Amino acid sequence: MVHILDKQNTILGRFIAEMRDVRVQGDSMRFRRNLERAGEITAYELSKTLNYEEQTVETPLGEARVWLPTNEIVIATILRAGIPYHQGFLNYFDGASNAFVSAFRKYSKDGTFKVKVEYISCGDLEGKTLILVDPMLATGTSTVLTYKALLEKGGIPKHTHICSIIGSEEGVAYVKQQLPEREITIWCGAVDEELTVKSYIIPGLGDAGDLAYGDKL
Repeated sequence: MVHILDKQNTILGRFIAEMRDVRVQGDSMRFRRNLERAGEITAYELSKTLNYEEQTVETPLGEARVWLPTNEIVIATILRAGIPYHQGFLNYFDGASNAFVSAFRKYSKDGTFKVKVEYISCGDLEGKTLILVDPMLATGTSTVLTYKALLEKGGIPKHTHICSIIGSEEGVAYVKQQLPEREITIWCGAVDEELTVKSYIIPGLGDAGDLAYGDKL
């Protein structure tokens, strides 16, 4: 299943607009905060799909019946652009465990690239709800390789939510093709139609990592 959040008009549209806007995105602090806000909004929408059970809490004047989520959540992010986006999810799922993956594009002289996964920090995933977050879902290759690497290290989650702020149609299709649909839900703030020859999303917003933390060599 794929959820595209900008199909409905919400305040998320403003935050995505600012992240796309060349006149605003140069403010790296605001860019990071907008990444975080997008994570919070997506976490809220995702929370509607979790499992809940009724419990009782004691108030100063009596008892209240409440419904609380029962899922054991692990939030995983692909470094480095994913860090503020990850924090948005953690602000809402504050009891979650966390995992971190280093994945990058290793370019050849002819301009082609392969995605390399070098570092994984991950606890037990067996039977849990995995939320894999990365602001940009371009070709989908990083997402698929990261997902497989996490499962190899941590075990098989009960369900995985793949969350991005902006995806490409090609990337979304690739993830759906490569991963078992019954075990995966994709969440995108927006989905754009094209990729450049270097596999950047058009119109996209540029390099999220550079915008959040500065240019890299």
